[in-house]
Amino acid sequence: MQGEVIYLYAFDVANEIATEALRGELSGPAFPFEIRTDHTYPKDVPIYRPLAFEPHCTARLFGRPIRIVIRIFDVGVINVAMRVPFEVSTLRELYPYHGARADDGPPLDEMARTLCADLCETIKRHMVRSSPSAMPEAYTVFYLSDLDAEIDANAWFRRERRAVAGLLTETDPALLSPDQVDEALRINRSFQIRDLVVIDWDASVVVDLDGYADDVLYVLELANLQLEEFRVMDRRLDVHVDRAYRDLAVPHKVFGPPAQMLHWLRSFRVDLTKLADEVSHITKFLGDWHLARVYLGAQERFHLQQWSDSVEKRLLHLDQAYQVLQAETYERRMLWLEIAVVICFLVDLLAIFLWKR
Repeated sequence: MQGEVIYLYAFDVANEIATEALRGELSGPAFPFEIRTDHTYPKDVPIYRPLAFEPHCTARLFGRPIRIVIRIFDVGVINVAMRVPFEVSTLRELYPYHGARADDGPPLDEMARTLCADLCETIKRHMVRSSPSAMPEAYTVFYLSDLDAEIDANAWFRRERRAVAGLLTETDPALLSPDQVDEALRINRSFQIRDLVVIDWDASVVVDLDGYADDVLYVLELANLQLEEFRVMDRRLDVHVDRAYRDLAVPHKVFGPPAQMLHWLRSFRVDLTKLADEVSHITKFLGDWHLARVYLGAQERFHLQQWSDSVEKRLLHLDQAYQVLQAETYERRMLWLEIAVVICFLVDLLAIFLWKR
């Protein structure tokens, strides 16, 4: 069996990146990433094209060269993909590729963090509200382009179910229960007998005996990117909602901190709503029905809808905090205005009384 292991590392580094201005500042020739549109793809559906480039890499994994492809997305995400070719006789030989480290070098995730940090330093003036993420959302794809003369990927899958489940879960296939095997393999998609996608939480197995799977790999990359973005948004919202509730519990002056907090809450809410909308719509290109089915499978496995709902729920809480704070500010101002009116009225009465005397 021949193929590649593709390691995907998605880093949230900013609210936005101006990719159009980057082409002359990268370490390698940059180009808009494109995929070949096959199957039943409507020709009038636009494809989201991030800026991509391939930096030079001399590192090796298990004696094989590592090819690095970096893609920069407008939504403030940098994706580092490391591709390593392999040739094995059984799927069990691929177990060491989980969480691997370069030959005589650091772990691959550390390499990815270094690459991302260096790139952020290079393009920092094109990043809007940069906030580099220390930990990426990592995902591993085992891509098989040759099954030792097997021409039917689905027939191979039926024979190797336990072996595929063992590879995805990093577990001895003989020890897996039937229920776990079924769960690990539950989300699978196929368009022809020569292709197959099996999606699990930490890894996927992609088979394409025609030698082209970049479209499916790109869909998995986008789903992993969305998971990273929703997790970052969820963490930020947790922090800021707690801060908003703490601020609500502190008494403030009439024209003091509330105005500042209202401005901060309003700006943060608008920024996060815009970002959530852009991230959710980054997969609108999926007019190819097979790719759409692959994406929906990844969406289910990664629980993207639940993450999106969580972000919307916290945005609602933040909006409610904003409304409560605004209402309290107005009530406080109206109270002081009423007190001022009463004082003016009393002063007026006192002046009339003194004038008559």
